Amino acid sequence: MSKNTKQSSPKVATLASETLRDPNASAIAKSLAASALSQSSSAKETGKAMETKASQVLQSEKYSDTTKTLAASVLSQSDKSR
Repeated sequence: MSKNTKQSSPKVATLASETLRDPNASAIAKSLAASALSQSSSAKETGKAMETKASQVLQSEKYSDTTKTLAASVLSQSDKSR
């Protein structure tokens, strides 16, 4: 896995943390939140499966703005060669 120079912003990391603690958050929102939070202080890069999931969220109208924000952050840290 190549090195990622981008990290989740503090605002996105806070949103991700709140989402993970929200008992009403959807499974996909929590999954995206976990990925965004794991990228907030490391050089981890989004994996292919999570990249696909984030892309599908952004293309759908059924997800909340919060879920789409998390998806956008996760997708922005994906492997640019894919």
